Amino acid sequence: MAKNYPAFVNATSAVSKILEKIKVAATPDRFTQDYLATELGFPGGGARAFIPLAKKLGLLGSDGTPTDLYKQFRNTNAATSKAAMAKAIKNAYSDVYARNEYAHSLSRADFEGLVVEMTGLEKGNGTVKAIVSTFESLKAFAEFKAVDAEEPIIAIEKKLSESASNEEYPDVRLGLSYTINLVLPKTDDVSVFNAIFRSLRENLLRK
Repeated sequence: MAKNYPAFVNATSAVSKILEKIKVAATPDRFTQDYLATELGFPGGGARAFIPLAKKLGLLGSDGTPTDLYKQFRNTNAATSKAAMAKAIKNAYSDVYARNEYAHSLSRADFEGLVVEMTGLEKGNGTVKAIVSTFESLKAFAEFKAVDAEEPIIAIEKKLSESASNEEYPDVRLGLSYTINLVLPKTDDVSVFNAIFRSLRENLLRK
């Protein structure tokens, strides 16, 4: 029976090259094998595995249509592009992040150890190497600081939304007030703080 391993492609060297081409090429109506071969210049069989990977990442829909995340990745603003890839990685490797929510911060050796633990394969196995190399190739295009900063705020907003939608007492209108204490990360990256306060404004302070 086939194992449900974390996302990977065997031709890991192609991942970075394809992503670089995606950033400069026009967004297609559908990302097909023909587009990959003729427009991006990757006709080889090994590169074809990129499309299933891109679907797991959430860059492509099930029919190959580029998603909003795909378009955000192509954004010429580096912060937007890298944040999009960080979200894509968390989409594709949700099983890994269930084990370690800071998997992207692990060293290559520690990440390999996590993969060995999850898959039951031995260290040095070809599949383990492919999983690790694929993850590392994707991670080179990502920045997780802003995404990590947004997630706690989004979680708070979700809980508040769920409470507000509770229909146990449909005829009762409650006036609620709440206090949110933020522990800001130690960073000189202004984009992190911008992301935090933007999320507060958009998700919690709107009427």
